[in-house]
Amino acid sequence: MPERKEFLEALRSELRERINRYTAHQHRDDGPLEADFAEQAIQRQNDEVVDSLDLEARSELKQVERALARIAEDEGDICEVCGEFINPERLKVLPQTTVCVGCADQRSS
Repeated sequence: MPERKEFLEALRSELRERINRYTAHQHRDDGPLEADFAEQAIQRQNDEVVDSLDLEARSELKQVERALARIAEDEGDICEVCGEFINPERLKVLPQTTVCVGCADQRSS
């Protein structure tokens, strides 16, 4: 479990850094849009990609923080849906998961 916690803490830091970079981009911290309309079109397309990446990173950060909270409560290896133990191999592959494979399958169907 300590290895998982360390991995999740490092991932949380990385995600926070990414989100900060995305926020800086969204606020145009590096300068306004180019004067050229073609360049503006490219910048706006980039904005859409960055917005999507930001949403994805924020969602993953929530998962990581939830997993870390469950580890702190000594429930990190217990499925938060059914209460059964989560397969250790699943936790190796998806360290931020808080549900067993059976409950994850039920959620996706």
